[in-house]
Amino acid sequence: MPPIRNKNSKNSAEQEGRILLAISDLKNEKIHSIRKAAEIYNVSRSTLQNRLNGMTYRAEIRANGHKLTQSEEESLVRWILDLDKRGLPTRPSLVREMADYLLSQRGNQYVGENWVYNLVKRRPEIESKFSRNYNYERAKCEDPKIIQEYFDRVREVILEYGILQEDIYNFDETGFAMGLCATAKVITGSDRYARPKLLQPGNREWVTAIEAVNSIGWALPSYIIFKAKKYARLGWFEDLPDDWRINISDNGWTTDKIGLEWLKTHFIPLTNDRTLGKYRMLILDGHGSHLTAEFDRTCTENNIIPVCMPPHSSHLLQPLDVGCFAVLKRHYGQLVEQRMRLGFNHIDKIDFLTTFPAARTMAYKAQSVRNSFAATGLVPFNTDRVYQQLTIQLKTPTPPPSRSSDTQSSCLQTPQNPHQFKRQMTTIKKRISRHTRSSSEVIDEVFTRASNAYEMSINKLTIAQKELHDLRAAHEKAKQISHEQGITREEAQALVQGQIEVSQAVTTGPAEPELPVSRPPSAAISGKVANSLVN
Repeated sequence: MPPIRNKNSKNSAEQEGRILLAISDLKNEKIHSIRKAAEIYNVSRSTLQNRLNGMTYRAEIRANGHKLTQSEEESLVRWILDLDKRGLPTRPSLVREMADYLLSQRGNQYVGENWVYNLVKRRPEIESKFSRNYNYERAKCEDPKIIQEYFDRVREVILEYGILQEDIYNFDETGFAMGLCATAKVITGSDRYARPKLLQPGNREWVTAIEAVNSIGWALPSYIIFKAKKYARLGWFEDLPDDWRINISDNGWTTDKIGLEWLKTHFIPLTNDRTLGKYRMLILDGHGSHLTAEFDRTCTENNIIPVCMPPHSSHLLQPLDVGCFAVLKRHYGQLVEQRMRLGFNHIDKIDFLTTFPAARTMAYKAQSVRNSFAATGLVPFNTDRVYQQLTIQLKTPTPPPSRSSDTQSSCLQTPQNPHQFKRQMTTIKKRISRHTRSSSEVIDEVFTRASNAYEMSINKLTIAQKELHDLRAAHEKAKQISHEQGITREEAQALVQGQIEVSQAVTTGPAEPELPVSRPPSAAISGKVANSLVN
């Protein structure tokens, strides 16, 4: 009965709002009678009386059936969000394992099979989604400092050379396996159990296309590189536009020589007549064929200012990668699929040159190219378009200490670090010495918050100890054993144990006389290690 449940929830919220208004009017002495306030706001007199006597709204009370305490659940959710920010979102099984570990500190208890699902359902700050694999090298370059340095360099070049928006270009290479189709959603029989198979020619011969686009929405003709040992054949050019160029290499990839030839014989002649200012800016990646001395000298001689993007950042900063190449490959795969349906069971170079121009026309529309430059923050120049996509932090920054001057509000917040805890203790000492009326209430509130902070710290320490235990276990498995002959499992364990004993003996050194201490030093050491992991 979802409609009825939603209606009841809405009515409950409205009733709570009326109760709060009635309580406010009674406290401000706008209404002097509880009966009168109940009649005016259409609420129950007994409920209003109970709320005035200190009873809490039921929706704000934590249910008794939760296995984790409030502080344990808060610590677990913070741990989940911290891993998510670092690009390591947790699986439900790992969340359940950590919850079981927290419960194991209080006895032999375990959460249920659907506990994680219910946790996600009642906590609005977390959500269950399918993950997407993301390369670690790309994540390392999603650093605002690195991105800011790139945009500063672009801005300096534009201002120094007076480059117009119409003279900004981007070029890069993209590769194709000639006879492969793209995965697509198809209509099939409802009785089919497995995923339907789509026949494709399967020719994996590689071909590279060097592409360049301009910020106002037009693209240069393609420069195709085939895998071949001999020179280009005349039949390749029959259905090809006149201004396209074809080259060959041993593996179908670009080379330093081909990259330089593209610049001299293709880019410079085709853009000279369309340049409005004196200089052109060319956005490129760090490929080896772009960073040769001859390539740079040719750019200088022809008033071309190359600007190189940071490594592994083309998915954010390169217009061709952001808005063109994926569309181009999707349309090409669809055209190959159409030829397969017409009976073409093999795709060769001629077929590629017949199909590729049509896919390119559909991909390189003027508005799509302009949107690609806008999405990368280049034209118009807007760095926020890129910064809002930086969602991964490989290292979680330590939050700065609170600098609020309002001691009253700071006392009513749970301290999150030693600095805040010390400030609250100083404030409460001052209030005790002044003997103000609100001292008892504030003292009770502060000690409640301090108790919550202590529980949160213990939970963080427990989670950190679990991570430290897993880290040590993984480290032990990764130990390398040097042995000239074959070795059994028992012999390997004995060697590892011997390495551990030797390392411990070297670390501890000679024994020192025992001194009376109030607590074991090992606890302090483990606490420091755990705190470093938490921070």
